[in-house]
Amino acid sequence: MGRVKKGRAISGWLIVDKPAGVNSTAVVNKVKWAFGAQKAGHAGTLDPDATGVLAVALGEATKTIPYITDALKCYRFRVVLGAATDTDDASGQVIARSDLRPTDAEVEAALGAFRGDVMQVPPQYSAVKVDGERAYDLAREGEAMDLAARSLWVERLDFLGRPDADHVDLEMVCGKGGYVRSIARDLGAALGCLGHVEWLRRTWSGPFEVEDGVTLATIDAEAKTDALDAHLLPLELGLQDLPEFIATPEGAVRLKNGNPGQVIGHADWGTEGWASVNGQAVAVGHYRGGELHPSRVFNR
Repeated sequence: MGRVKKGRAISGWLIVDKPAGVNSTAVVNKVKWAFGAQKAGHAGTLDPDATGVLAVALGEATKTIPYITDALKCYRFRVVLGAATDTDDASGQVIARSDLRPTDAEVEAALGAFRGDVMQVPPQYSAVKVDGERAYDLAREGEAMDLAARSLWVERLDFLGRPDADHVDLEMVCGKGGYVRSIARDLGAALGCLGHVEWLRRTWSGPFEVEDGVTLATIDAEAKTDALDAHLLPLELGLQDLPEFIATPEGAVRLKNGNPGQVIGHADWGTEGWASVNGQAVAVGHYRGGELHPSRVFNR
């Protein structure tokens, strides 16, 4: 007999408006406890000092995490001009200063180099692995690393305003793996004045908006109650960027057992999509001539 899983077999997404001062893993653990869920995970880490959308998946929704992780995300942030820090944000130690202050026009002109396909070097204090260890652990030990640049798609990078000569407010929409801290650091370097992030807020992630976010205070207050369950969003939202196919009755049975099943709909051969019955996801897979060949099956 298989081991019985502890907790509730509850599935869906909870959108948390993460406050500053807590890491993403701690938020996931609190959500899992509050729902008494068997399984939980998140789609896209936020730095401890960052705020905004942290999409937490419960149960079968964890199987849709990769699709939210790969989706576009939007960040609003403030760059401090005139100083570089060892963490590339305000939590670190200042390691260099500059008296130079670019004009608004110079800032806006410099943003063009950070749009489209760009190469970005992660911050020294990041979760990137170096020889099996996290970069932030090595950085705390005083080790300087030559981290490899990674590609990033930046859909938008907009100038929002200039509160004063020392600060610039920006908004960025980017793909998977973007570091706002690296943008601030590299922008400061390009302008010759140095820079780091003062604050950042993720305002949306894929289909999830910060306006739908639940606070940690609400999670604590409504833990283990139906009121908290009411905030849960359907796991199907994690699949909205994929085409939906309608499973036939026979196809649904086959798909639920992990076998190719007949679906109604049409797409190019090999297209990834999901099959549903009455709007509820049955499986994700690849379309091949009237059938969906499942790669993930939802057990609900």
